Amino acid sequence: MDKERIGIVGLGRMGSAIAARLSAENYTVSAWSRSGIASARAAELGIVAHDELSALAASCDIIILSLIDDAAVDAVLAQLTGLDLAGKLLVETSTVSPDTLRGHAEAITKAGGCAIDAPVAGGPGMIAGGTVGLYIGGAAADVERFMPVAKILSNRILHVGGLGDGAAAKIVNNMMLVGYWQSLKESLLVGLEAGLSRETMIAVLSGSPAASGAFKARIPVILGESTDVGFSLAGAVKDARLVAATAAQYGVEIPAMRASLKSFEAALEKGLGETDLANMVRDATERG
Repeated sequence: MDKERIGIVGLGRMGSAIAARLSAENYTVSAWSRSGIASARAAELGIVAHDELSALAASCDIIILSLIDDAAVDAVLAQLTGLDLAGKLLVETSTVSPDTLRGHAEAITKAGGCAIDAPVAGGPGMIAGGTVGLYIGGAAADVERFMPVAKILSNRILHVGGLGDGAAAKIVNNMMLVGYWQSLKESLLVGLEAGLSRETMIAVLSGSPAASGAFKARIPVILGESTDVGFSLAGAVKDARLVAATAAQYGVEIPAMRASLKSFEAALEKGLGETDLANMVRDATERG
């Protein structure tokens, strides 16, 4: 069976990583970005660039959305559902509200298409290695259709339920991570006041049950030894705000998450938005 033609909407860090990964696996990949795509960038990624979203949709079988927030996803889906989507599968990989894709489901069906949500857990480097997590919501047949592509991107694929349930699972995952970084910050602050150095505490924690993979990978950032960006602090603020808005929608009190959001926003106000999210911890625990 011939490989399905892939279209990528959005060429930020994640969209570019998805495009490059699939192109390297001999998929025909096209892309469209609201800000345009330079020919040199398209050549670097091994993809075909389109100036119009309609041209992208006409040229591919599976359309993968990788966008910044709910407003961007809403705008793109509104455009796509005005096109002929007969036989096309839309795959929403952005971190957005569970209601966002659900709100367009009827219009997608009327346009002849189908859709799943498959938000990504992990960064561009993990996309390149095929090790991100994918939390997928949608009909079993649509998920099965996407599976050959999913297996190239991920070794942790979970079909968690119906349309929008993938987005809900990603929010649950992000809540744990948001809380983790706040707990780490507070732990280090207490330890500093008790006379421990940051280096000593990191050495203790890195070999303890408290150490997560995300923490271990970012130890050089926390210690100020690396400027690598696995996931930006600005992105963490966006996701934490989504967590807060979703919890408010359901009437759930989340004091720990709100404390973490406040910490990330304080770091954002210091101009750290384009640095790695672990700089929230590094900045708060810097002792010069």
